[in-house]
Amino acid sequence: MTAPQRLTDRKRHAILAAAADQFRSFGFEATSMDKIAALAGVSKRTVYNHFPSKDELFAETLVQLFHTSSAGLEVPYNSAAPLGEQLRTLLQLKVAMLADKNFLDLARVAIAEAVVAPERARPIIARINEREEGVTTWIRAAQADGKLKPGDPVFAATLLQGQIKAVAFWPQVTMGAPPLAPAHHAALVDAAVSMFLAYFANPTA
Repeated sequence: MTAPQRLTDRKRHAILAAAADQFRSFGFEATSMDKIAALAGVSKRTVYNHFPSKDELFAETLVQLFHTSSAGLEVPYNSAAPLGEQLRTLLQLKVAMLADKNFLDLARVAIAEAVVAPERARPIIARINEREEGVTTWIRAAQADGKLKPGDPVFAATLLQGQIKAVAFWPQVTMGAPPLAPAHHAALVDAAVSMFLAYFANPTA
């Protein structure tokens, strides 16, 4: 990601990076705007100039995390390439993202807050959903090309990624399981792709 050039943008970037570190390490309640300002190397007033409340800073931190992570999943659909090959590439990127400790730590904080303060989570989810995720975009294109059965691409993407998350995400964020070992990535991806295509591939294509 290109570093911001303007001073105000650099300060905002530093605040978000510091916030991610603090929320990830200490959770929402134990993180203060003072600690974030100190770590970012700015005044607390500067933090509040960018983010009027800790709730808003938390929301922006999570939205940025999701968008930065999902940007790596935006693999364009290729009508000339085999579906399985393309899906394996997409899901290998997904598994690698889910194996990142920083991502898992902050996701754990976000999920904990969604449980204890759902009113805080709802607007964050709404903001995240404003941007279609890369796997959904790929499925939509494959359906338009007639290679996948017609239907709701969001539903199909949720089922596909749910197979990955059942092994490489939910046990880690809810039960403290270690990230999935790289040696197991390929087997998980192959199983998920095979099951997805067995149901969703268009047999007449």
